[in-house]
Parts: sequence; structure tokens; C-alpha cells
Amino acid sequence: MVNVKRLGHIAIRVKDVARAKSFYLGLGMKLIWDDNDWCYLESGKEKNGLALLGPEYKAAGPHFAFHFEEIEDVYALQKQLNDSGVRVGEVHDHRDGTASFYLQDPEGNWLEMIYIPPGGIATNQEEVTENLR
Repeated sequence: MVNVKRLGHIAIRVKDVARAKSFYLGLGMKLIWDDNDWCYLESGKEKNGLALLGPEYKAAGPHFAFHFEEIEDVYALQKQLNDSGVRVGEVHDHRDGTASFYLQDPEGNWLEMIYIPPGGIATNQEEVTENLR
């Protein structure tokens, strides 16, 4: 049986991604992924994450995510939940090296079960990339 171990990030809807991003950068978060309609930031050595989803972002809505270190655990949990009658999405790969699936809890809240590669979430930010070398 696979159990969750780490609540890794939350995703919130924002009206103005640039304004929200500036605010959270001002709190000391690091920009990991920046796109036209969303961005992903992390804080602390635990790399707690915050995704800011703009009004036009349609791939996912507000949610919270449990992070997994082994991709096999994500697939096993997806099967475990599915076999127990919980409606779950398919596991899909992301361009940042992660893989995940979505589901809703009994109260209708969206959550994501996501594999994070050993090196962490890939970045599209040159400054962060330079700091990782």
C-alpha cells in the first residue's frame, strides 16, 4: 500500500500573474518555472512550492499536491485508488520532468499526486540553473 508522505505544493488562481509573482519573489521565494499564464515558485531547503495560475490557464485549476520520490509510487497509488473505486485521472508526463495524476477528495477539492525527479523540478530560469551548477 502506498501512502502520501509530503505535502509539496499548492496551486492558486490569481488575476495578475506578474503582480502575484512579484509579491512572492519579494517574500524570498525562488522562481523555478515561468510561462505566459502561470509560474511555479519554491521556498526553503524543503522546496515547498506555490503555483500561480493565471485566468487563462486551463491545464489545471486550484489544487494541492503530494510529492513522491519514486515514480513507481505514483503509478501504484493511481492503481490503488482506482481499484478502490476512486475516480482518478491518468498519469501524464510534464515538460519539467515530473509526472502526475489528479483526483478529487470526497469534498470536491482537487489534488495532484506528483513524482519529483531526484534533482528536483526542472527550471526554465537561467539564474536558477546557474545557481544549481
